[in-house]
Amino acid sequence: MVLPAEEGRLITTSARILVAAAVPAERDAVARAFPGRVRESALPGAALHRITGGPDLLAAGVGPALAAASTAAALTAAALDGRPYALVVSAGIAGGFAPRAAVGSLVLADEITAADLGAETAEGFVPVTGLGFGTVTHRPPAALVREVAAATGALTGTVLTVSTVTGTAARAEELRSRHPRALAEAMEGFGVAEAAAAHGVPVLELRAVSNPVGPRDRAAWRIGDALSALTEGFGKLAPVLQSWNPHEQ
Repeated sequence: MVLPAEEGRLITTSARILVAAAVPAERDAVARAFPGRVRESALPGAALHRITGGPDLLAAGVGPALAAASTAAALTAAALDGRPYALVVSAGIAGGFAPRAAVGSLVLADEITAADLGAETAEGFVPVTGLGFGTVTHRPPAALVREVAAATGALTGTVLTVSTVTGTAARAEELRSRHPRALAEAMEGFGVAEAAAAHGVPVLELRAVSNPVGPRDRAAWRIGDALSALTEGFGKLAPVLQSWNPHEQ
């Protein structure tokens, strides 16, 4: 792919990258960071936007199950075509845990954790790993996380994946208690990471905070600001991807 750099120059790298967002508005916010022409190609149940000289972009759907299925379809198609992806990036907006992740900030996952995959018991929530099977956390390449954080200014910590968005202060506090390093919650990262892991492809998750985690106050949401922050973040991310060598991870 070819990546934008300072003063209008273009930087070339051979690594093929897939960016999976939930909805078209998030996908298009990422696309605005890249100057190339966009071509659309069909996948089972989804459409892939290929940017000339940029990453491939996917509106993978809302929630971990559909995001996993759509991402897996894109990864499989690329592998069958003989041009597999070297990296998958889960991207979009998110709720941020105040005061650590303020509205408008960027958050980068060093752990992508499924927060509600498990069982409720009399003693409290037990993750699926506590039941003796499965996984609840994927860890992106540490060196790449450090480089991306330095380039974008993103906060680094755990990004939670939930199937039900938090809507009360009590639920927000419960998640903070179980996941003290949590910066944000969203609905797709773990699904995208599961698909990437099944294909042996590393994953990142980069989010822009649009609202606080807790009671749902639509008047406090800043979706437009978060989408603009996402565009800006991917503009700064591009040179890191250019220099990244997946074989060194």
